[in-house]
Amino acid sequence: MLKAVEWKGETFQFLDQTLLPLEEVYIETSDYREVEEAIRQLKIRGAPLLGVTAAYGLCLGALEGEKGKVGDFFSFLEKVDVDLRTSRPTAVNISWALDRLKKIWEQDMEDWSPRQVVNSLIDEAKKIEEEDYKNNENIARYGAQLLQDEDRVLTHCNTGSLACSGWGTALGAISWAVLQEGKKIQVYADETRPLWQGARLTAFELMKNSIPVTVICDNMAGYLMSQGLVDKVIVGADRVTLQGDAANKIGTYSLAVLAHYHKIPFYMAFPLSSVDFSIREGREIPIEERDPEEVIAPRGIKITPPGVGVRNPAFDVTPHHLITALITEKGIVYPPFEEVLLNWKTEARQNG
Repeated sequence: MLKAVEWKGETFQFLDQTLLPLEEVYIETSDYREVEEAIRQLKIRGAPLLGVTAAYGLCLGALEGEKGKVGDFFSFLEKVDVDLRTSRPTAVNISWALDRLKKIWEQDMEDWSPRQVVNSLIDEAKKIEEEDYKNNENIARYGAQLLQDEDRVLTHCNTGSLACSGWGTALGAISWAVLQEGKKIQVYADETRPLWQGARLTAFELMKNSIPVTVICDNMAGYLMSQGLVDKVIVGADRVTLQGDAANKIGTYSLAVLAHYHKIPFYMAFPLSSVDFSIREGREIPIEERDPEEVIAPRGIKITPPGVGVRNPAFDVTPHHLITALITEKGIVYPPFEEVLLNWKTEARQNG
């Protein structure tokens, strides 16, 4: 199992995913700004992993603040929090993790030494990573129940161990079905334009685990479905509303429409930390618009006429009525989703 990030005492190490699959380069840093930039540049990516990374990024900021060269310690923590929180606006796991850490350093701050704050933040960040690992295993195990021997499964973007602390979400379900249950699964990986997370990362992970994978261009999915070559579609999610609408990598909505038309089950797998309990409908989800250069010159190779207009939304929203089931660490949820998610919202409040 690949390990994309690691806390190493007072430094943070991460695998630069923009260089995969050709190079496996790990970067070690003590500067939260480098972590923030790595998030923006997609060197670190995947909703659950972004939560873990943001937590450790704040820990690096706290360590810097403790050294006393930044002015007021708690004011500096506020700045670090804002910088990390705004690095990727769609992925709710970042704010979810930072909210957990903020509860620590906002309580009785005047009575705490910077070292006490630092230790408490690191402990909480480690707890977030451990929880994500356990949640990954549960999601993978539940998701594998929906996959049958000999299934041909289509997935989009990357949702494996490169995107999480453990097995992964959607890709974790596939890997669990094969590696733990011995099922034979054929995977189709959408290339996932414009940055090819499917072609580069998902194919890389599956091949590492000797799981059969075939890469297809994003616009080939409908053809495969029309030929009866796809049995299931399973993808991840970066932000889910109370109604069950879900934002995921751009192109997911198109797959959901195609799956619905061809009567193919369409599953979304994610930890409950990806549920935004503050919003009900998908239209309320902020959609990150990324640099046009990612479309104009992928991997540095210019492919468009100079001066052409470009749109580059990083995510789209799949409405709940197109989703067959949601897969979380608590189990599989079938429509209607809202009642179950509301119950979990109540539980989350009761648990603080």
